[in-house]
Amino acid sequence: MCRLGSTVCCLGHEKFAGRSWQIRQSNLKAKLKAPASATPLPAGLRRYLYFTATTTGAAIMIVEILGAKMLAPYFGTSHFVWTAQIAVTLVALAIGYYAGGRLVDRSPQLSGLYWAILVAAVYLGLTVLVVEPAAWWCLDFNLAVGSLLASTFLFFVPLALLAMVGPFFIRVLTVAVTGVGGNVGRLTAISTLGSFAGTVLIGYVFIPFLPNSITMYATSGALMAVAAGYFFGWGRKRSSATPVVAGIIFALLLGGIGVAKDQQRANKGNAWHEVYRANSNFGRLQVIDTDDGARRYYLNDGLPQNDYDPRVKKAVSSFTYMLHGLARGYTTNIEDVLCIGLGVGVVPMKFAREGARVDVVEINPAVVPLAEKFFDLEPARFNLTIDDGRHFMNRCTKKYDAIILDAFLGDSSPSHLMSREAFTAMQRILKPSGVLVINTFGETGPGKDFLAASLDKTLQAVFHSVHIHRADKDNMFFVVSDQPEMELRNSPDFSEVHEACRQQVQDACATILKTEPSHGLVLTDDYNPVEYYDAANREEIRRNLVMALRQQ
Repeated sequence: MCRLGSTVCCLGHEKFAGRSWQIRQSNLKAKLKAPASATPLPAGLRRYLYFTATTTGAAIMIVEILGAKMLAPYFGTSHFVWTAQIAVTLVALAIGYYAGGRLVDRSPQLSGLYWAILVAAVYLGLTVLVVEPAAWWCLDFNLAVGSLLASTFLFFVPLALLAMVGPFFIRVLTVAVTGVGGNVGRLTAISTLGSFAGTVLIGYVFIPFLPNSITMYATSGALMAVAAGYFFGWGRKRSSATPVVAGIIFALLLGGIGVAKDQQRANKGNAWHEVYRANSNFGRLQVIDTDDGARRYYLNDGLPQNDYDPRVKKAVSSFTYMLHGLARGYTTNIEDVLCIGLGVGVVPMKFAREGARVDVVEINPAVVPLAEKFFDLEPARFNLTIDDGRHFMNRCTKKYDAIILDAFLGDSSPSHLMSREAFTAMQRILKPSGVLVINTFGETGPGKDFLAASLDKTLQAVFHSVHIHRADKDNMFFVVSDQPEMELRNSPDFSEVHEACRQQVQDACATILKTEPSHGLVLTDDYNPVEYYDAANREEIRRNLVMALRQQ
């Protein structure tokens, strides 16, 4: 009896376990089929959400890249600025993803997200108006901290709001758990394609052909249009469109104020007025004239690059005379000259007028028409190549009597032109009696001489002779050659130098500086930490240049 009872009991348990397993499987299937959203979205709305994801993805990349360009006139384009901008973008995206997920779990109403997009759009429009005062305030801090603060204040909020789109749309678009993978993949792909489109547009269209302010206003306007499209097309209440219309009107007024302010700045009449402004692939280009017509300045990203007297058609910047004079002074015969960096063409034109065959390598084609129109450049007098200087030298087979290295990106020379390998390439195309003359910024004081000492040490590792001259507090000139005994044989004709800088040129020609090589290292392509160790000097130079122009 017991055995029979045990058998029946076991059979009962097995039958019950089987039914439990079937119930669990049914429950699992029901969960997989359970809707994540109450009802599927209309096809038109789904397509609009994908369009929104594309637009916001493009806007994020535009803001990331354009933000660094907007800060460049105040902080430069060093790795500190790009590090700050990228770091702020990544943190903003992380917080935005998290906030978007939390928001949609609380309320999957799309109107909340589109309000966030509208707020981001208005904020971006405001950045155009406040970037200047914000940047000036942040200049009181060191370069790394100041650029990080400025980037955070200007771009963190809109980037975080735009990042909410991804997780929010995944939840709204998901009807069943089984479709999560497809929705995540689809939305990620669409958003990434939007980011690709934004990157291409900002790099190849907006920055070269439009002012930064117009590009930011256009981005802001596109985001407003996206928000308005939702509210007018799918908003549950018609009354919700009223604040959207008010926001768009406010944004239009904001843009008008910004354009008017920009125009007012361009026509400033206290001491100077702007006569030219344009974006390029390598920064914002400006030409400004003093009101008395005695000076004309060329600026790149807000920093003066050259100073010209249009009345007598002479440069007022001492470095132009030093580059030409030192090359002529340290070699007896100059027939072939290579100028790496056009500037506004003062130095190449001087050599060309003297009968030398001049090759010029300039990376920014937008400078050429500017120099021709405002600084009396005659491109037909020399052979101009639009290229990177390092790339040109690596392919060059010609030999030169003099190489003039005057390549600047804002407040410093590109590091890839200041390494042992770059100088070796220059030595290869330089005649044995030829000279290389380098214009750069540098300090020789204790604790500030890393760049000067490193350049001296690097050049001595390649060339036989190195001399250093200085024209003013910032500009430093290295003259190098494989001549066994290099000396200044011919002094420049100081009567040809503009009277405003004549004394500087005379003093610089007569002064040869010495560095302490142990304070530097040999700079190579693999290890060139100049931007880090010279950051304080560059920060001071940039601040002085910007402040000097602002006070005029």
